[in-house]
Amino acid sequence: MTTQTPVRPAQPQGFPPLPRVDQRRKYAQRARRSDLLVMALWASGAAAAALFLATGGAGQFGSPAEIITSLGIITGLIGTDFILVMLVLAARIPLIDRVIGHDRAIATHRKLGKPALYLLLGHGALLLVGYGMSQGYNPIAEIGPMLALPDMPLAFIGMGLLIAVVVTSLVAVRRKFSYEGWHLVHLLSYVSVAFALPHQLSVGGVLADGTLQRVYWIALYVIAFGAILTFRFIEPAVSSLRHRITVSGVRTIAPGVTSIHLTGRNLRALGTTGGQFFIWRFWTGRTWWHSHPISLSSMPTGSSARITVRDLGNGSSRISSIPVGTRVSFEGPYGLFTDAARTSPKLAIVAAGVGVTPIRALLEHAQFAPGEATVLLRAGSPDETYLWDEVRDLAAAKGAKLFVMVGHRARTGPSWMSQTDAERGVTLLATFPELLKSDLYLCGPTPWLDSIEADARAAGIRPHQIHAERFDW
Repeated sequence: MTTQTPVRPAQPQGFPPLPRVDQRRKYAQRARRSDLLVMALWASGAAAAALFLATGGAGQFGSPAEIITSLGIITGLIGTDFILVMLVLAARIPLIDRVIGHDRAIATHRKLGKPALYLLLGHGALLLVGYGMSQGYNPIAEIGPMLALPDMPLAFIGMGLLIAVVVTSLVAVRRKFSYEGWHLVHLLSYVSVAFALPHQLSVGGVLADGTLQRVYWIALYVIAFGAILTFRFIEPAVSSLRHRITVSGVRTIAPGVTSIHLTGRNLRALGTTGGQFFIWRFWTGRTWWHSHPISLSSMPTGSSARITVRDLGNGSSRISSIPVGTRVSFEGPYGLFTDAARTSPKLAIVAAGVGVTPIRALLEHAQFAPGEATVLLRAGSPDETYLWDEVRDLAAAKGAKLFVMVGHRARTGPSWMSQTDAERGVTLLATFPELLKSDLYLCGPTPWLDSIEADARAAGIRPHQIHAERFDW
């Protein structure tokens, strides 16, 4: 490992004096808002069950059949509420993105998938048993009469679609799909929820006309689908038309790595922060149906922006050869992998491979005094030193210390570092002596990132000080 840039003691030229920001106070405020938001999301499930119990449901536990049937209704209400919460989390609502970040929102969305499915499967099973007991039928024989009820076939179809969505979201299964193929299957979650609504309103008296429960559930559906329609379709379309982004240049910077230069109108109005990403769509015959979550590799000017892409599949390889003048639509910006997420006065930044792209924009935009930031760039070989010259210039201009580490991953010791440095006894704390007083930003391939994150946690850094950007979806 070698040091590339010494710390400069004076304010760098070209950058205005930086205000001193109380990072801990900002973090405490954001943490409170995050906790309140998560509590509200979980409380919606409790509210669904409470409304049922408060409006006559509490009196429907007089017999074993009524108990089982009522439990089936409660599990269905909570399970459906979880599905609607999942849609809200996936809607990319700016407020949620600013408070908890896109990554945490999607992680919570995924965690709710299995509980929601189990609750809805339990809903169906308990109702079959409860109705069967009350009618004297075998539960399996109850399926026929249940399917004869209005809108129940739609509910069964919705359940089948939901099972398909959850199964394809399992990591082992998801890896067998392309991003586009998996995303297409995942759109079925919207259809499955829409199919469930008619039977909720027409079967039984739980959501009867004029009841508070009916108003509550219709409001939940309007919020969930309204958020999807607004923030996944309408707002991106309007923003794309307003800024009129096109491809102005395509430049190969290394074998399999391409920088795509973009031009547009009033791009600063996007409010982009260094480290954020957009969902890009390039309108050519071969690429229009692919959407690409890619971080900016430099901060936008009023009329230009840049992304840097590595060929990791058919989609990314196709956009590396798109012609100049191609129209581009986008969603975003997204993510809290930014200076706004800091909790400490100092910065420790580590990037591997093409993970340097959001790191480069983060370093350009982040506010810190000379000596407060240390950057480590990691590459498996000299051919993978993408944008290192630009990071080196930024570090020198802003007074950050820069280390580089090149070589194959260590076979012994922490596998995030090179074999040579592992043999020399290099450690994370030796590279970042003030790590425990810093925010640690990490970006790179998931196995590498998991290794360095585990090393950082073992060194004693707190979870809220770690900000990781993984190469997965």
